[in-house]
Amino acid sequence: MWLQPWLRTSAPASVLLIRLMVGFVFFSEGVQKFLYPASRGAGRFEKIGLPSPEALSYFVASFEVACGVLLMLGLLTRLASLPTIAIMLVAIVTTKLPVLADAGFWQMAHDARTDWSMLLGSIFLFIVGAGPLSMDAKLTAPDPPDARKEDA
Repeated sequence: MWLQPWLRTSAPASVLLIRLMVGFVFFSEGVQKFLYPASRGAGRFEKIGLPSPEALSYFVASFEVACGVLLMLGLLTRLASLPTIAIMLVAIVTTKLPVLADAGFWQMAHDARTDWSMLLGSIFLFIVGAGPLSMDAKLTAPDPPDARKEDA
């Protein structure tokens, strides 16, 4: 199965905490883009100069909701972390680098703390995978010996 390498993980059970944090923040931010488009979705995208703000905001929101749920479940964790990494890189470049230019490093560092945490959390999940308390672990678990005897 081509997905096996993407699902395998040797991470400790405590990675669940990182999955829940990163997944919930992305899920929550995606939902808010749908609920409050003027301030969190298309309106914000237009304000920062992104192209086709309405379509792009719904596209990004959909990925945030879907990937957030996948991360919380620990399902396709490495694959789900890739869009979140891309989203955070774009967010930092479009919203935090201008702050660096206008207000300096410390203001940018303050404003970017959540973005930076979400980026590093997503990279961490891409590297280590979902851990044993995940759907990925269940999908890659070897068959118990009794189950193999019944199949024979």
